[in-house]
Amino acid sequence: MTSMMTRRKFAELGATVGAATVVRWQAAQASAVTGANDRIRVAMIGVGNRGGQLLDGFRQQSDVQIVALCDIFAPHLRKTASRLEHRADQYHDFRELLDRQDLDAVVIATPDHWHAIQTIAACQAGKDVYVEKPLSMTIHEGQRMVEAARRTGRVVQVGTQRRSASLWQKAAAMVQANQLGKVTVSRAFRLSNMYPNGIGKMPPTDPPNDLDWDRWLGPRPQQPYQANVAPYKFRWWQLYSSQLANWGVHYLDAIRWFLGEQEPSSVCALGGRFAVDDDRTIPDTAEAIFEFSCGHLALFATFEASGNPALREGELELRGTQGTLYLGGTTLHVVPEEGGQFQDPTPRMQPVQLRVDQSAQDPTAQHIRNFLDCMRSRQRPNADVAIGHRSTTMSLLANISLATRSRLEWDAQQERIISPSEANDLLHYEYRSPWRLD
Repeated sequence: MTSMMTRRKFAELGATVGAATVVRWQAAQASAVTGANDRIRVAMIGVGNRGGQLLDGFRQQSDVQIVALCDIFAPHLRKTASRLEHRADQYHDFRELLDRQDLDAVVIATPDHWHAIQTIAACQAGKDVYVEKPLSMTIHEGQRMVEAARRTGRVVQVGTQRRSASLWQKAAAMVQANQLGKVTVSRAFRLSNMYPNGIGKMPPTDPPNDLDWDRWLGPRPQQPYQANVAPYKFRWWQLYSSQLANWGVHYLDAIRWFLGEQEPSSVCALGGRFAVDDDRTIPDTAEAIFEFSCGHLALFATFEASGNPALREGELELRGTQGTLYLGGTTLHVVPEEGGQFQDPTPRMQPVQLRVDQSAQDPTAQHIRNFLDCMRSRQRPNADVAIGHRSTTMSLLANISLATRSRLEWDAQQERIISPSEANDLLHYEYRSPWRLD
């Protein structure tokens, strides 16, 4: 296995870019994306479920032109192409798309196991990248993605769109200003009652004629096609995704952001297939606890055998000594704390209630706008690739804890598992030929 890229090495890599090189690079960017009236030429790689949603977000931007589409499932290509007001070139092989010299950016919304290969290739081809979360399937992939973005000077935005939502930004400012007091616990959940049948049980079959199954598998091992894997249900197969990563990264990213923390110092996850009888290879019930050295426990759970609310309200709960914050898509509510045993029972702060109009404030559109603005300014975006890597790492560590049935002690500086050391074998996997991380 290639040695892991440490935080210090990342910094050293950035420091090696001399001032003259930066000036030349910025001038080149200015000629490619020159001004407010110029249209940014964008290509989409993966135009199915989330890719179609992102297409809408990019089409809302007056300075964007969608010039190319790429997918290995022909119905996705046909359907997406029919939604565009103008003709866009269609590709089966993303590498042919990246060879084009007239593209400014690519949007990557393929299954998780493709993100690293395609993002690195796009950076090396001189394209800025908007890549969906979770950033990677392995921690090593994430490190290489950060390295590629820094080496090539590309803007890479990860699709944790809450980073660009004004309500979540207000919540971050509130926590960082110590308005909740010392925040010791945060909680979030993925809830969906999929009992009893889940994604179902299906036998291997021939793949559809219009799906390139071998290309879909990519770096993962060859296996027969099953209809409850692709094109969408890969989320329930550990070779291609997980719900701890798919949903967890949103909330774990917010918790890191609010606390101003890099990563946890230890992780412990438990769970299994307790109730749902289907072909999945991930738990239907799992909970992970992350301990931060600052004195904080973050809890994320995915419960797919029960769907009733786990929180008083909202999507995310942060419990502070002065008040508890509940945050959802359109509402922010802080409930004051009162003194408990042996303490003054007087409320410790005033309640806070904020609400935004979702119809006037789409976080995905705001996140896309931030990406496009950073393409012009060459500033790092709200969910820069390094941010996405650190947040994705939390979810991937939870998966490793599940797989090894152990509590992990994590060195965030070296990006290595201190204990049990053998768990470091799961920081990456061997790709199926001919795919590799260039």
